Amino acid sequence: MTSTPPPPGRDDIISWLAGLGERPPGAERIDSMELAWLVHQVEQRYGVELSDDQLERMTTVDDAVAVLAEVLTSHV
Repeated sequence: MTSTPPPPGRDDIISWLAGLGERPPGAERIDSMELAWLVHQVEQRYGVELSDDQLERMTTVDDAVAVLAEVLTSHV
């Protein structure tokens, strides 16, 4: 049986976003391209789809951490 990885933390999110391209240090806001990249990472790693409401709530790194924790904890 394969175990599901834990929800990503702040460092994970920042690392994933860095995979798209260079981000200014301390950047908090997530732009539309970064959000699309982040959603792709989540879908690949966790096999879940995010609702429009969840996507709209992910405007900063901390928002993304909170939404993904909520979604992935209830998904297991």
